[in-house]
Amino acid sequence: MKKLCMWKSLSTTRHLSHAPTTIFTTRRRTLSSSSSFDIKNVTKSNFESALKDLRGLLRDADFVAVDLEMTGVTSAPWRESFDYDRYDISYLKVKDSAEKFAVVQFGVCPFRWDPHRQSFIAHPHNFYIFPRQEIPGSNQSIEFLCQTTSLDFLAKYQFDFNLCIREGISYLSRSQEKEALERISSIYMDESSDSVFGLSEDADFPLVRMADVLFAERMKNTIREWRDSLLSKGSSSSEIKQISTAPGQRFQMVFFKTRPGIALSDFTSRQLRVIRAITKKHFKDLAYIRVAGESTSPQQLIVYTDSNDDRDLLMKEVKDGLRKEAEMKVESAVGFRHVIDLLSSEKKLIIGHNCFLDVAHMYSKFIGPLPSTAEDYVSSLQKLFPTIVDTKILLNANGVFRQTLNKSNTSLSRAFVSICPHIALGIKTSSLADRPCVEVEVQVDEKRSSNWNSGAKHEAGYDAFMTGCIFAQACNHLGIDFTLHVLAGDSAKETKLQNYINRLYLSWVSGNVIDLSSGKCTPDSSASSNLKSRYQDISFPSIILLWGLPSKLKAREIKACITQAFGPNSVSSVYHLDESAVFIQFSKPELVSKFLEMKDTLSRNSDPISVLHPLSNILNGEYTHAATYDVYKQICSSSISKKLFADQAEAIGIKHKTVSSRGDGGKKGNQVCVEETEVSMFDEKADDLMSSPYGCSGTDRSMESFYLDEVLASK
Repeated sequence: MKKLCMWKSLSTTRHLSHAPTTIFTTRRRTLSSSSSFDIKNVTKSNFESALKDLRGLLRDADFVAVDLEMTGVTSAPWRESFDYDRYDISYLKVKDSAEKFAVVQFGVCPFRWDPHRQSFIAHPHNFYIFPRQEIPGSNQSIEFLCQTTSLDFLAKYQFDFNLCIREGISYLSRSQEKEALERISSIYMDESSDSVFGLSEDADFPLVRMADVLFAERMKNTIREWRDSLLSKGSSSSEIKQISTAPGQRFQMVFFKTRPGIALSDFTSRQLRVIRAITKKHFKDLAYIRVAGESTSPQQLIVYTDSNDDRDLLMKEVKDGLRKEAEMKVESAVGFRHVIDLLSSEKKLIIGHNCFLDVAHMYSKFIGPLPSTAEDYVSSLQKLFPTIVDTKILLNANGVFRQTLNKSNTSLSRAFVSICPHIALGIKTSSLADRPCVEVEVQVDEKRSSNWNSGAKHEAGYDAFMTGCIFAQACNHLGIDFTLHVLAGDSAKETKLQNYINRLYLSWVSGNVIDLSSGKCTPDSSASSNLKSRYQDISFPSIILLWGLPSKLKAREIKACITQAFGPNSVSSVYHLDESAVFIQFSKPELVSKFLEMKDTLSRNSDPISVLHPLSNILNGEYTHAATYDVYKQICSSSISKKLFADQAEAIGIKHKTVSSRGDGGKKGNQVCVEETEVSMFDEKADDLMSSPYGCSGTDRSMESFYLDEVLASK
């Protein structure tokens, strides 16, 4: 391959085969000290045209890079990702994050190899999205959490919150669309037209007010006058006097589907109910209907029918029209999900960077509720996006990349500068074993150039562009021949990518890797990975949870108290979830049951021996609770998110847990058994149960004060 490392100044215009009416201009950035590329911003005002162009771009793409910006990561400090999190709990924490926080920007960047230019052509799109209630009649409220740290992070990189809220593209997930259509179907499947138009209750509308009685009599006389005139003179000469009970109220002669009628305007909802009631009760040849008006509000009509069959036909026509209108509103509300449907239907290779949380958001926001287990989630995800590559996995797994990154940091922006300096900085050199640099050109559509701006890192469209550039350079280093378009075909069969396809980090900071093809989770085998666990020998059967501790207890103090009671080598480690709870890993699993039995005994007794016992220093009477590791999973699976773990356990009804060692009953050895369990979900409103997730607790964990900054920066 010819060595091409410098971005040349070039301005050429060409018609793409998939979009003959759209002109694109290829722009290569000249050398400069900082990267700046054109990114297409998409809001609801230009979404339809952008979606039309994107269909062709995705169809012709070799691969598509994606990136998301969210309003937060963790709903409580104890929901951070810990070394002590088993893979199923890591998934539950990702699930909680995806369900509680919103996506405010979605970056999509198709990459296509151009054999004539010997470069990739990139089309970075930056979609502003915002969830709104756009289906009339739906009582579903849309709520999401925000972390101040995340919002401050977005603001630091000039995120336009006003544009997002005012012009962001709304969306419906597939499950929400299905529910909305089923609700419409159930309404309009009713054979009774009265139930659809709300006439069944209006027929017996009580006229309890004198004003209602007088108004009803006037309307009845007016309607009868019009109908009698219509029958005696014919529709061509019939007229109706304008009569009202207040200024502005009026009748207007109209025709609806060739039938004569009158349109009602400027009446109150109560007055319209009175008119509906008297029409149904006193005029069998008149039909009161509601149809779509020119404005957003429906138009109310009284229409003459010359027979019962004609009335039934009219009501059917109106019902069908209303149903079609309702279904069209649902279709319009699908919004940004059309982009996700395109990504899924095209079955293109999806590229992300540390993207397991991103993909979980894609599923939760645009497909449906996340499955309760990682295994079910992986199975469903494979049907939607069969091939995904995480560039963070790729960089950590390859020795040359690790050496290039100085074995220290694989955050997206740093990896972009290190792996693609010719693009990021304009440096005329390749740092990857003398491999030639891969050129990437950005194409801009001139017809809508006002929607383009200069991108920056931590903007979703720009981050997607950087992710795709890193992948392109990595593929070049692996020796993949772009001229064969192997990436656009069945990339799963590309042998040089086999070790990287569908392998994602299960958590945003954990070193566990999940294989989306098999559902199996394994520790990251990369020897120099900075995500490698600090604790190499974690034994989950040897771990207990202890919460409701006396305040300001440090890990070393807790460990000292336990070792006084069980021996100097009884405790392997103590790790804070937050200021109210700790993990305690014992050196042997059997010590778990012994500790919990002793804790239970001390909690029930207040004799001098119990008071002077070493464990009494870390117990806080009835407020301190202990449990095995499985209870941790149960607590993490709850949708509630109290700030403190101790409050969380209480909120979901876990009052007391003890275990005992039993050697009888046909059991072999010491079996851990739950003796007393009380678990109940309180029926409370979500806003009463959710606490602010902001801030960090004062624990012994290192680097905790800037935990979220590191998570966000890793993107």
